[in-house]
Amino acid sequence: MRAEPGKDYFELFGLPVAYDVDPADLTARYRALQGRVHPDRFAGASDTERRLSLQLTTLINEAFQVLKDPVRRGRYLLELRGVAMDDAGDTVVDPAFLAEQMELRERLEQLRAGPDPRRRLDELAGDLARRLQAKGDEFRGLYSRGEANRARAAVREMQFLDKLRREIEDLEAELT
Repeated sequence: MRAEPGKDYFELFGLPVAYDVDPADLTARYRALQGRVHPDRFAGASDTERRLSLQLTTLINEAFQVLKDPVRRGRYLLELRGVAMDDAGDTVVDPAFLAEQMELRERLEQLRAGPDPRRRLDELAGDLARRLQAKGDEFRGLYSRGEANRARAAVREMQFLDKLRREIEDLEAELT
């Protein structure tokens, strides 16, 4: 397991190019890579070696952040296949998903004003986690079958759900 610029993130971590990643294995590989190239190990080295160490550390950190996040990992897998994701131009056109988004946002807004927000927030967070898991499962199947456009749409929908998940986390923090 060597850190080299120019490798894709999966290759960098010695992992197969796939949507499923074992979080514990990924973290162990991350720590091993960081242990080999961390700038502290090169404090007495030449400027070139210190600079390379810093570049590799930055690359490893970015790769880890992408690979540990299912949404970012999905985007990255599509990019490896040459499928561009355009955040500004990509919109979700599935009317059923748009209706689902509106319903989830409405539930979140009602939480703020209604009684017992913590319990209802936990229910919404659980519901959202199940939806994100299902959308990830859908992406996995589409990606493995090479259905790039549909896989791209699934990632876009995962992004919407993930944004709502972060909003729920923010509200949880407000309530504590």
